[in-house]
Amino acid sequence: MDDLFTQAVARLLQTHCTPALVRAVESTSHGAALWEAIEETGFANMLATQALGGAELSLRECGPVMALCGEYLVPVPLAETMLARALFSQAGTPWPVGSVAFGAELSPQGNASVLCAQAWGAAAADWVVAPWKGRPCLLPVAEGRVEPIGASLDRRITWPASALRPLSGWPVVDVHALQACAAAAQLAGAMKSVFERTLAYANEREQFGRPIGKFQAIQHQLATMAEHVFASDMAARIGCASSDALPARLQVAVAKARTSEAALEVAAASHAIHGAIGFTAELDLQLYTRRLHAWRHAGGSESYWNDVAGAALCARDVSVLDFLRLEMVA
Repeated sequence: MDDLFTQAVARLLQTHCTPALVRAVESTSHGAALWEAIEETGFANMLATQALGGAELSLRECGPVMALCGEYLVPVPLAETMLARALFSQAGTPWPVGSVAFGAELSPQGNASVLCAQAWGAAAADWVVAPWKGRPCLLPVAEGRVEPIGASLDRRITWPASALRPLSGWPVVDVHALQACAAAAQLAGAMKSVFERTLAYANEREQFGRPIGKFQAIQHQLATMAEHVFASDMAARIGCASSDALPARLQVAVAKARTSEAALEVAAASHAIHGAIGFTAELDLQLYTRRLHAWRHAGGSESYWNDVAGAALCARDVSVLDFLRLEMVA
């Protein structure tokens, strides 16, 4: 089942999510055409219940689709919207029209406004779900003052307090864990693309009369990249191993810690192998490595999630191996 969906999503993204479109959305924050194409297929509803028009698939089945969002650098929050709509449908309430991004904890700005210091990937989103006093709230991007954060798709958004819409009926949920689950899968997909592009470049670029991929130093860097890429793929699968629509927090901790750690190494090695050309705006590599750095921090970096996993291990009177068997094996 997941193969059929994954192949269909891949065909859609091959047609509609080209590097040129990614550049356009990054520069204008307008991804309406891509989102319309996604909505027409119903792929954003894959985790939602059938009662509200979804496919009611499990997170395990949809994990490969989330990885494709990284592989194609989807500039709209498809993976995040899938998780948000699963929560709306579990609460038995219709979801809002448009795409949904997740944000960090809201903080008050005086008595009249609230601030989300980082809404991850919200540049082309219609809504943001962020925690406020321990409960998730829905906020319309159009009603906020939106500020860019560096060269990423993340945004800093300030809303009037009247824009807060508490999501009653939602289960108790860790918004950071939801974002980390989506980011881990997308990191795994993006690193796969970075590795494939770097391997192809190493086999094409010649120096001293032969491809640079024939030199042992380059082969060592490629081997190290491959280790990180395939370990990240397995970690992301663990993060999406749930048999229902929502991830388990400890599984997410392992997935996000491993993929975030790998993102630094894969980005650095790919640029080392490409040399100066890898930093040019014309080459697609920088689109991927910039997104690797952004997703590394989305929902918490490796240090945050290593602390979560470590605290859980210390609370159990078992060995590390038994802990992994008990908590990570679905």
